[in-house]
Amino acid sequence: MTISSSLNAGISGLSANASALASISDNIANSGTYGYKRVQTDFNSMVMASAGGAYSAGGVRSGTTRMIDERGSLVATTNATDLAIGGRGMLPVANLTEVTGGAADPTMYMTTTGSFNVNQDGYLVTGSGLVLLGWPANTDGTMPDYPRDTAAGLEPIQYDTNRLQASATTSIELGINLPAESTEAGSAGNVESSLIEFFDGLGKSKNLQVNFAPTVPATGESNEWTLTIEDTDNPGTNIGEYVMTFDPADGSLQSVTNGATGGAYDGTSGTAIVNTFAGDPIEITIGTVGDATYMSQLSGDYSPVGINKDGSAAGTIKAVEVDTNGFVHANYSSGETRIIYQIPVADMRNPNGMTALDQQTFKPSSESGSYFLWNAGDGPAGEINSYALEESATDVAGELTNMIKTQRAYSSNAKVIQTVDEMLQETTNIKR
Repeated sequence: MTISSSLNAGISGLSANASALASISDNIANSGTYGYKRVQTDFNSMVMASAGGAYSAGGVRSGTTRMIDERGSLVATTNATDLAIGGRGMLPVANLTEVTGGAADPTMYMTTTGSFNVNQDGYLVTGSGLVLLGWPANTDGTMPDYPRDTAAGLEPIQYDTNRLQASATTSIELGINLPAESTEAGSAGNVESSLIEFFDGLGKSKNLQVNFAPTVPATGESNEWTLTIEDTDNPGTNIGEYVMTFDPADGSLQSVTNGATGGAYDGTSGTAIVNTFAGDPIEITIGTVGDATYMSQLSGDYSPVGINKDGSAAGTIKAVEVDTNGFVHANYSSGETRIIYQIPVADMRNPNGMTALDQQTFKPSSESGSYFLWNAGDGPAGEINSYALEESATDVAGELTNMIKTQRAYSSNAKVIQTVDEMLQETTNIKR
C-alpha cells in the first residue's frame, strides 16, 4: 500500500539522519583531538519496484566513511619527539602492552601524529601507550637493507639515556694540502706533521702522527712526498708508509707506492688499512689517482684543513631528534651525533579503506590494499616533521552547519510520519 511505503520512508529518514547526527557529534567532540580524522555520512536512495502504476517509496540508507586521507594543520610544539607527517603516509606504531608483554611480533598500527616521550624502560611512547617503531641502524650509524612490504624488520624504538657508549675509530680521511715549493731543488725539505686523535673500543683518546717528508731533487722539482704514520703509544715505529707523487699540472694525486709498513693502497677506493699498536685496524683515506679532494700539492702553506674521522669517547645520550627523512639522531655528551634508527612512512592505495581503531590508530584492510614502507620524503610519502603535531581534521563551523541541516531533515521526516498517521486516522474514520 502506497501510504504504508510513505511511513517506511519516513522511518528510514529518521534512522539515516540519526546516524548522521551521531557522526557529526563525534566530529565535534574530537575537534581538539590531535590526529583525529572526521567521519563523513553519505545518503543513498532506495528505489522499490512499482506494481500496477502505483508508486512505492523506497526511502534512504546512510553510510559512513572515515576521511583518513584528510589532514589537519600542523602546529608547532617544544618537544623534539612530537612527530607529524607533512603530506601523505603514516607512522608505524605498536601497543606498549604487547611490547612489554614479550610479543615476538607486535601488531603494527598506523597513525599520522603522536607526542612521543621516553618512558622508564627507554621506549618512545605516547601518553596513550603507543610505541614508535623504526628500523635499527648499524653500530656505525649506517642503515642496512630492510624489507619494505612487511613489518618484520621494525623494532620498538628504545634507548638508554644513562648508559655509557663508546665508538672506536675505524676510518680517517686525510684532507691536506702539501706545499709544492718543498719539493723544489734547494728547498729546506722540512717534514710536515699533524697529530690526529682517534678512539679505541673503550672510548680512550689516543693519537696518530702523520708525517710528510718531501723528496728534494738536485735540480727541478720531484713532486714527491713520503707519508709515514706513527701510533704515539709506540713512538718512532711506523705503522704505515706510502710514497705519493703529485701531478705538476694541477696538484692532484698522480701515484701512490706502498712502503715497508702498512696495508696495501687500494687505488679503487683511495684507502689503505693500518693497524694501531693495540691491533685496531683503521682505514686511512688518501684519495684516488687524479683526484685532489683529499691529498693535494699546491703552492702555499701546509694546510691540514680536511681531516675527518669517526669514533667517539664514552658518553651518554643527551637528546634525541628526528630529521625530515625519518632518521633518529642521538646526541651524546661526548659531542658525537649518531643515527640509531630510521622511521619509515607507510602508505597504501586507499587510506580511507583502513580499519579505524582507538587512539587515532588505523590498521590496513582488504579495502585499503597492502602497504609499502617508504623513506620519508621519497615517492608519495611526506616528510616527518618533529616539534609538530597534526590538529584534528574537523571543521567545527562546517559540522555545526551540517547539524542544522540534519536537524531540519530529521524534523521533516518526523513530520512525514505524523502526516501518515493523520491520513491513516482519516482512513479509519471512513467507517464511522
